[in-house]
Amino acid sequence: MWLFIFTELFLFAGLFLVFTVYRFKYHEGFHIAAQELNVTIGTINSIILLFSGMTMGLSYVAIKKGDTKFTLLMLSITIVLGIIFLVNKYFEWVTKFQHGLFPGSPELINLSRGDVMFFGLYFFMTGLHALHLIAGLVLISIVIGGVIKGRIHSTKYALLENTSLYWHLVDVVWIFLFPLFYLIN
Repeated sequence: MWLFIFTELFLFAGLFLVFTVYRFKYHEGFHIAAQELNVTIGTINSIILLFSGMTMGLSYVAIKKGDTKFTLLMLSITIVLGIIFLVNKYFEWVTKFQHGLFPGSPELINLSRGDVMFFGLYFFMTGLHALHLIAGLVLISIVIGGVIKGRIHSTKYALLENTSLYWHLVDVVWIFLFPLFYLIN
């Protein structure tokens, strides 16, 4: 699992490097484009993911203590928080689509090269993050099934531990995406 997490970190680090290079090259366009993002939604999503990381961590601690009921509760809350994050991201993306601020749109093509690069990277990187989050939700669902069936318990919890590590990767990636897109102007 650690090897997989490191490869994913390298993938996102490469994307962060690409973002940084283009941000330096098209500073003005990136600055103007970033103002189209909703900082409030980004902040709410950050809080949601941080809480989901906490609930995921608590599920891990609970399973080690043999508290199956609390483990299931924390895993279920993590899923709900992940879904809320995705719903918020969906509405944010829909707003961008309604304003023609998506890759390949005629409105975006008529804007500066910086705007085009910003929104291309925005959709690619947040979309890739969303795919990782969806994969995490699937893994958590599998873990819930394992806990319910007794395959995951206080002495056999490697799948929950690895899923928790993966979920924290998703959190960490967002911790970098949020300021990169929403806060740094």
